[in-house]
Amino acid sequence: MTPGISFSKLSSDEDMLALQVEIRDGRSLFSTDIYVGHKKLADTVSGLHKFKDQIHGGLFNLRFGEFGPEYASGALDVRMHFRKRAKLFVRVLAQSEFSRFEDREFASEATLHLMSEPVLLDNFISALGMLSEGRADHAELEALEWY
Repeated sequence: MTPGISFSKLSSDEDMLALQVEIRDGRSLFSTDIYVGHKKLADTVSGLHKFKDQIHGGLFNLRFGEFGPEYASGALDVRMHFRKRAKLFVRVLAQSEFSRFEDREFASEATLHLMSEPVLLDNFISALGMLSEGRADHAELEALEWY
């Protein structure tokens, strides 16, 4: 299993995209569906363009969806920061949609850690931009094996 985070378009309308997000750290896999507005996605691409040049301690938070049973679908919180030798460290918190189980609502959750590098981030920003513009249905941040 190749480590990374992939976004695949499930559907879209004039307001939002439904995306399947798959996070793989090389040992574990977590998948969830999220909704993201077109403007939010475009703003994220713009923010990532600024972040990619901050290889000496830069930080970026990507958040799609909201955590908790009050919200539709899943949630994703990705914290990226550059560390020594220009390596990109990525912590991903993800939550599935809540479902009823007996008398309670539950969601699956995962925290995964990835390591990538600037050239792979550049490729991801380009692919995410094409997804945002409707010119592609898939974007992926490739990660490195690190353990």
